[in-house]
Order: sequence, then C-alpha cells, then structure tokens
Amino acid sequence: MNIGIIIGRIGDIDGVALETEKWVKVLKKMGHSVYILSGNFKRSIVGDKNESVWRALSFFSPECEWEQNRAFFFPEFEQKELIDHLDDTSNEIATHIFKWILKKKIEVILTENNTSLPCHLSMGMGIKKVVQNSSLPVVAHNHDFYWERGDRYKSPHKKILKIMEDTFPLILPNVRHAVINTYSKDIFKKKFGINAMIVPNVMDFNKPFARRDSYNNDLLADLGMDKKDIPIFQITRIVRRKGIEVAIEMVHKLQDKRIKLIVTGSAADDSRKGYYKELLVRIKERKLDEQVLFGHRCILSERGKRWHGRKIYSLSDAYANAVACTYFSTYEGFGNAFIECVLAKRPVFVNNYKPVYWPDIGSKGFKTVMLEDNILTNKALEDIERIIHNKKEQEDIAEHNYKIGKKHFSYKVLEEKLEELFKF
Repeated sequence: MNIGIIIGRIGDIDGVALETEKWVKVLKKMGHSVYILSGNFKRSIVGDKNESVWRALSFFSPECEWEQNRAFFFPEFEQKELIDHLDDTSNEIATHIFKWILKKKIEVILTENNTSLPCHLSMGMGIKKVVQNSSLPVVAHNHDFYWERGDRYKSPHKKILKIMEDTFPLILPNVRHAVINTYSKDIFKKKFGINAMIVPNVMDFNKPFARRDSYNNDLLADLGMDKKDIPIFQITRIVRRKGIEVAIEMVHKLQDKRIKLIVTGSAADDSRKGYYKELLVRIKERKLDEQVLFGHRCILSERGKRWHGRKIYSLSDAYANAVACTYFSTYEGFGNAFIECVLAKRPVFVNNYKPVYWPDIGSKGFKTVMLEDNILTNKALEDIERIIHNKKEQEDIAEHNYKIGKKHFSYKVLEEKLEELFKF
C-alpha cells in the first residue's frame, strides 16, 4: 500500500519523530511504500521523491505560534479573530493534504500525534476535514493527550475547548487508534468506548549499540575522568520530571569519590532554567562539583566533527562508557531511555514512574533497582553500591534484561502489531 504520514516535524530527536522513523523502517520492510508530508525535515527519511515539505505544518510556523499564543499562552478576550483564522487555515491545510493524497496516490493515512495533542490546532482541524470528506482508512498514532499535560492546554475560550473535545483525538468511523501504553488504552476505552491497540515504543535489537571502540575510548578522559572512576550516566534531557536531583542525592549518599554522575542533557532543555539552577545549587551544597559532570558540550545525539577542539560523541558512545544508568523519572508516556539502557546492556536504577513503568515495562521481569516515589531507601543504596562494584553481577543483569527487552520491545514486535493495524 501507499501509506502517507502526516507529521509536524521528523528527523529530530523528540519521541514522536524517533518512533515514526521506526515505523517507517518496519513498514518499508513489510513492502509498503511510505510518503511523508511534514512541516520540517531535519534530514531525509524516505528519499526526496517521497518527502513533501509544507511549512504551515511546522510547530514553529507563524500560523501555529500565533494560534498557540492566542488560544493558550496569551489568550485575549475576543476570540472571533482566532476562530476565523483556525477555520481559514485549516481549510487551506485540508486542501493541501487532498492535493498531496491525489498526487502520491495515498491509500492509507498515518497521523503522528497531530490528531491527539492540540500543539498545532489548524493542522489537527485540517486533517479532520480531510478524513470526514474521504473514504480513506486512517491510523492515528497517539503518543499523548491534552488531558495528560496539566495546565498546558487550558484555555478561557469555550470554542477552543469545543474544538479540542471534537478533534483531539480524532474519533471517526474510518480511524483506527494506536496508543503507547496501557493507561492510555484504558482512558480511551472509558472516554470513547474504543479499543485502541497498544503499540509500545521499540528499539532495533539487531543493530550494534553501545559498543566500545577506538573512537569512544577517549570519552571519559575528555570529561576529565580517571581510569579508577566509576561512571554512572543520566542520558536524558534536563527537565524536572526526569528526577535528576535524585541521582545527585544518590551520589551524595554513596560517599565514594570515585563515583561520577554524567548528565548528558543541556541547560537549554530547561526553557526557564529554574530546574537546571536548582541542580547546580544542590551540587554545590553537597560539594559534588567534581562528581557530577555535564556532558552536553561533547555528547550529542550523533557523532560529529570536533567542536571548539573537542570530539563530539553520540548517545551510543555514552552508554558504551557507562557502568550503569539512572532513570528516576516521575512521569513518562513510555520511557525510551529505559529500553535504551536494556539495549546497551547496562544496569539501570529506576523510579516506578507513573503511569507506565510497572504496568507496561517493569512487570515484564526486568532486574533493576526500583524506587517508589523516588525514595532512596538504605536497601536501594546497598543494592546500587553492590552492583556498581560487581562486574559479574552487571553482566548477569545486562544479559537477563536484554533477552526480556528483545522479546517485548523489538522491531519484530512492532512488525506484528503493524501487520494487524494496517490490515484493511
């Protein structure tokens, strides 16, 4: 089949873009032709002939930013101008999508989160108009929903709230829904009476990952570490829900100068810098300046050329140099970093983050040191200390977790799910 994907941006490192790429790889392996319509391509995914760029679909387009400001961030009392704009712009988007469908002979539409989260109102509305006025089957890949985002999508405008209720998610007869966790499936059934399919986030367990080589052998030295040091990595962005302060507290309580916590995220992840500054204060108060390191200047998503004389390493290189990883998140829609640790064959210390970890991941049988409510008990600290000093136990845990990960979160699992989802 000719499958047409509509997405705000692709080729980036956000969860929606990354999972979409995995779907593309598996769908192509299954023999489908894949076409992508996006507001932004960071890099080519399926080749220029199958890629169509239209800036109005970008989250950073003037249309989208104006809508978000007027609807949510800086709402004005008068809403007529906003509603008129949404109607006009969504009509333009619908017309553009119809032309793309006809030109590329699209047989199935795959929407990527743009019909579940109102981060681009006119795009979601435009897609709905297309689906309402065509007989094409649609698969909606729903990563998260507005009711999961706290106050982010609160608006004083009743018409905006009605648009959200009617459009996000897209509940129409020719739309099938995929969600990424049990919690979303249960909510979907309760709110809409629809049995959505759980399609977990996956990793490629057949591709080399986190291997030591001549390139990444210098990573720890470049971070200023000695061979006797014990590197524990926090391979996430620096945002509050990642619970990085718990990892810092863990280092403090272990009382071993050889333990070094390397945080790969950048201060730029924290838009208002409040959380990042709190972490710096905590590090200073506990005199951990030499034990908590920030690697954002030399660790990015991919290897690259030298920057200001420094070698650039990938996240895979970071995992390759880790003795273990911390993942004390409080909330995640899924938690790709956990599965990355499993794929990298590294022990992981994790919080039972809501609402996903135990129901969808932890209950599969992974061996971890798991906290409840991010409380570092004496037992947890004892287990962590034993693991990071015991090479044999690290290897046993890694092999055990890898087998479970491959069974439940591999491309093979994704292919089985997509076979059923795209059976029209």
